[in-house]
Amino acid sequence: MMRTGLTARPDVAELRDTYDRAGSAAPAQFADGLTLLAGLYLAISPWVAGFYGFGNLTLNNLIVGLAVVALAMGFASAFGRTYGVSWLVPVLGVWTIIAPWVISGQPATTRTVWNNVVTGAVIAVFGLAAMATAMLHQRKKQVVSEHRTGGRQ
Repeated sequence: MMRTGLTARPDVAELRDTYDRAGSAAPAQFADGLTLLAGLYLAISPWVAGFYGFGNLTLNNLIVGLAVVALAMGFASAFGRTYGVSWLVPVLGVWTIIAPWVISGQPATTRTVWNNVVTGAVIAVFGLAAMATAMLHQRKKQVVSEHRTGGRQ
């Protein structure tokens, strides 16, 4: 059977191991843990903050929160396989911030706005940390590679 795509590259296992090492560093694990907790809070926030009567926003927070939890679990357990979608977490954080005004249904209240803006900002910041982990590790690997080859490609 002929191997195609990424599996045909001999350095795929090395790349995954490299990213898994980056994702298993203490700062990355800390950020992933806080991202997971923020996503979990977002999922249950309508019931915690008391706006579960807002059907559309409640459903949105539940779905987006669970998506953030799933992504954070992926980053924490297999960063080498999931770093490519790390850009989704900050996008979900920004969506969470604007959701009270965008989602149709009952008008935004102070409670829904504060809840989503703070939680969305936390998710966006920790999502950017996951992206930074991937980009810094890629840059570090590139510098090491250039040093080994003397700047030649």
